[in-house]
Amino acid sequence: MSSAPQSRPWDVHRLPPAEERTVLITGGNAGIGYFAAEQLATTGALVVLGSRDRAKAGAAMTSIRSRVPGARVRHLELDLADLSSLKTSVDGLDLDRLDAVVYNAGVALDDPPRRETKDGHELMLGTNHLGHFALTQWLAPLLSAAPAARIVTVGSFAARSERLDLDDLQSTRDYRPKRTYGRSKLAQMSFGFALDRRLRAVNSTVLSVVAHPGGALDSLTPSRPPINVTTPGKRLRALPSALLVQGKDAGAWPVVRAVLDPEVRGGQLWGPRIFGLRGTPRREPVPAHMADQAVAARLWTASAELADTNPHLGLG
Repeated sequence: MSSAPQSRPWDVHRLPPAEERTVLITGGNAGIGYFAAEQLATTGALVVLGSRDRAKAGAAMTSIRSRVPGARVRHLELDLADLSSLKTSVDGLDLDRLDAVVYNAGVALDDPPRRETKDGHELMLGTNHLGHFALTQWLAPLLSAAPAARIVTVGSFAARSERLDLDDLQSTRDYRPKRTYGRSKLAQMSFGFALDRRLRAVNSTVLSVVAHPGGALDSLTPSRPPINVTTPGKRLRALPSALLVQGKDAGAWPVVRAVLDPEVRGGQLWGPRIFGLRGTPRREPVPAHMADQAVAARLWTASAELADTNPHLGLG
C-alpha cells in the first residue's frame, strides 16, 4: 500500500523558490523587516522595501545585494504616518499584481510626551495600525489580481497582556508609552484576524495571516553595517539572554513562513516554537482577546472613521 506523499518539513535555511512573486514589506529597511527582506530575496522573489527614508532603504538594498547575488530589490517611498500620501505611494509600485504584503513598519516610543502623526492621530496607533488599515484599501486591487495573495501582519508578544480601550484608542486621557505601543500592536493583530474573516465572507482569494517575532534583540542579531552593528562584546554580554530570546534574523522566520509556506491558512497565528519567544516558526493558538469579534467590529468601525477610508477597504 502506498501513502500520500508528505510535504518536506519547513527549513528556515532552505526556503522554496518564489521567482514569480512580488512582496512588499513596510519598514523593510531595518529590524525584522530587513531580515524578512533578505531572506525572501534568496528565493528569487522581487522584494519591495517600503520606507519613508530613501537613504536607509538604499543602505538596506546594498546590504541585501552583497549577501544575495542577483537579489531583486527595490524601494517604495512610503510614510504610514501620512495617510493622504498612501494612494500616491501605491500608484508608484507600477505593478499589475502583488503576491504578498508584510505589514511590519512600526513605531515604538519609550518616553513621553505623547506625539501625533501629520493627521493628528497618536503616533504609534496612527503608524502601526491606522496606516496599515488605510494602506489595505489601496493595495486591495493589486492583491486581488494575484492568484493567491497574502497579507501578513507582524504583531508583537507585547500585545498578549494588553486590552484595547475602545473609548480611548488615541490614548488622550491616559498616555503610557509602553502600554500604548502594546495596544497599537494588539489593534494590528485584531485587524489581521478580522480582515481574514471578511475576506472569507466575500470568497476572496487573498489570505490574511498574523505572525510575531517573539523576543528579538538587536544584541543577538548578526551585524549588517550600517543597518545594525553588533560588536563581539555586545553579543557576548547578551548570550545569557539567548536561552529565552533570539536575534531579529530569527525573529523574521515566522513572517517569512507566513508569506511562503503553502500549508499556511488565513486567520492563523505564527510565532517562534519555544514559549513563543525563540526558535523555528510554528502555528500558535489565537488568544481569545485577539479573536473577539465584537471588539474587532468596533475597532474596525472606529479605524475606518479615523483613517477616513471606505469601511469595506475595497475587498469586495
